[in-house]
Amino acid sequence: MPILKAPPKQSRNATIQVRVEEEVDGKLRKYAEFIGSTPAFVVAESLKILFNKDAEFREWLAQHGDKPAVSQVEKPNTQEPTHTKPSVRTMFDEAPQKVASK
Repeated sequence: MPILKAPPKQSRNATIQVRVEEEVDGKLRKYAEFIGSTPAFVVAESLKILFNKDAEFREWLAQHGDKPAVSQVEKPNTQEPTHTKPSVRTMFDEAPQKVASK
């Protein structure tokens, strides 16, 4: 029997950025403090519960496969010119957008 145990297998993580109302942010942070965890953990676990409880979503997911969404790299090149793109990133952006100089 080994003296040291192998660390638990960790799943791959992704980073998202979302905007929420200040009240939601405050309650999220308080809830994380309440359970002795992090806001990221609360968000991830809450989403897992949502995905499991929404029967209509589960049906939709079964029809559309459990494959990841198409990334921006795989999409056809139908993007707007750089000078019209907003400079704000969304949770779905893969890389920072460049703002064109005038």
